[in-house]
Amino acid sequence: MKKDIKYITIDGRGEHESFKDCVTKAIEDLNLGEGIHVIKDFEPFPMYKMMESKGFDKYVEKISDNEYHAYFFPKPKLHDIEMHNHLNVDKEKIEKMVAIKLDYFNGRISLEEAKNKMKASFEKITAEEFAIAEQHLISHGISDDVLTERLSEILEIFDGILVSTEVEVPKGHPIRTYMDEIIEIKKVLTSMDEQLKKKFIKNQWLELYDKLSQISIHFSRKQNQLFPALEKRGFDKPSKVMWTLDNNIKDIIRKSKALLSEDKDEEFLALQPEVIDMIKDMMIKENEILFPTAMEMLTNEDFAKMRISDDEIGYCLIDNPPAFVNPDSKATSKSFENVENMNVDLLKDLAAVLEKHGVASKTNEEEVLNVSQGLLTLKQINLIFKHLPIDLTFVDEENLVKFYSDTKHRVFPRSAGVIGRAVENCHPRESVDTVEKIINAFKEGTRDEAEFWLEMGGKFIYILYTAVRDEKGNFKGVLEMMQDATHIRSLTGSQRLLSWNDSDNKAANKEETNPIPSNEYNITKETNIGGLLKKYPYLKDFLISLSPKFEKLNSPIFKTMAGVATLEMISARGGFEVSDLIDKIVGEVKKNGN
Repeated sequence: MKKDIKYITIDGRGEHESFKDCVTKAIEDLNLGEGIHVIKDFEPFPMYKMMESKGFDKYVEKISDNEYHAYFFPKPKLHDIEMHNHLNVDKEKIEKMVAIKLDYFNGRISLEEAKNKMKASFEKITAEEFAIAEQHLISHGISDDVLTERLSEILEIFDGILVSTEVEVPKGHPIRTYMDEIIEIKKVLTSMDEQLKKKFIKNQWLELYDKLSQISIHFSRKQNQLFPALEKRGFDKPSKVMWTLDNNIKDIIRKSKALLSEDKDEEFLALQPEVIDMIKDMMIKENEILFPTAMEMLTNEDFAKMRISDDEIGYCLIDNPPAFVNPDSKATSKSFENVENMNVDLLKDLAAVLEKHGVASKTNEEEVLNVSQGLLTLKQINLIFKHLPIDLTFVDEENLVKFYSDTKHRVFPRSAGVIGRAVENCHPRESVDTVEKIINAFKEGTRDEAEFWLEMGGKFIYILYTAVRDEKGNFKGVLEMMQDATHIRSLTGSQRLLSWNDSDNKAANKEETNPIPSNEYNITKETNIGGLLKKYPYLKDFLISLSPKFEKLNSPIFKTMAGVATLEMISARGGFEVSDLIDKIVGEVKKNGN
């Protein structure tokens, strides 16, 4: 929405070299409360980031394909910011905190001076006050990049006066779940500290890193569940700053695992103190700032909705927690179970839209619709999306996530919290520029597709972004398609006859012609998978790299099955002949020198 203020108009159509200077001069000459109105013959994407960094919001009108009007107006001041509607804080105190930090960022005072000034001004500062002050810095030209790089310095300024409220919530509450995970992560870090004092034994480190790698689930739930809820309350700093810190931790864990697998023992051990410090630092930020602020800003209803989708992403080092029901509501746990995945159920979304336009009744799932190429019911449409062997996400022309396919094989986690979220907040900071370039090229009409592929955890992931346009060619959004193409990529030759890997007859015939080879490790089709992984922990990552179906080795359910599952059983699950799987396992064990 365009803010109703006085605007200085700059007609930049046809201008190139002098245009930026005109805008810079206009900003310098602006009076309090004024904005800038830019007219261009294309949408002025290059201005967006520059104007945001100078504290401006924007509203853009497309008059025609060759005429765009962009209105840039000052971002809300301290008393107008959305977070103030959800937190009860002293505005004068916040203003003074922001002023001290700005003096430090702009080089007017040293770190020690800023620290002394903060201590002299305040006896204590709460996590909520710290968070809201951070949110205001962007309107003063302090970018998210700067905040990320200098977060440790910021925390140093508040050393000794930053206090966090102790969070006490029951089992099942999403914040309690994060805190329980942190307790388990700390246990792993303690074991790592102790292991550094002992003789290096590779298998023991492999077991520790098998546990530590689960921290990515903790981060994923935080990024896809907690961050979107906070963004809706005007607090987007966690998703813009902490996401990068999370990724730095995942990167150093990957680097450590690579050094470990390559037997670079000295390099691996030298890196471990940094790994431990980075994770401890993040846990402090979560416990002392993020979680208390979330408790202040979000409601029990927010947390109850969040809990519904938490199971879909999973948990780090803990069992599935109990359900959490809003204590302020009369709803029962059963009623919440009945609305599971309500935000991602395409059926309900489509029904609501159709009802609005008088096409169908919201409750009539079986009414036949004349779709583009065929006749389908809403129920069939929903089932088609659920069973597509690819992941789909749709972002509309306003850059808001409107839909994702609710499939079981998802490459990257998604949850209901993503719906309605700005797409730039769905990506780590270092990826946002690429996302914006793609969307801008699609909007300008210079590109219609962008494709990527990457190898991750033994999988080959293919990603395709497609511009969505209506029959007149108008840009209507972006469709993201993502697929685990590992199996497809491995195919060779031709297969023209029906062949099912789990066919009893085929398995029997294969066993006759391809007897299971003997090996020096006595690994046979009856070998118990739980015992095998205990003896050779690195085999878990190896098996997952062979087939995405082996991802279930990481699930809590597997822990209960590990004592009875045999290689014969899991080979069928992964789509392998048991003899082939044993050959691969033996080869990996030999490779690791066991």
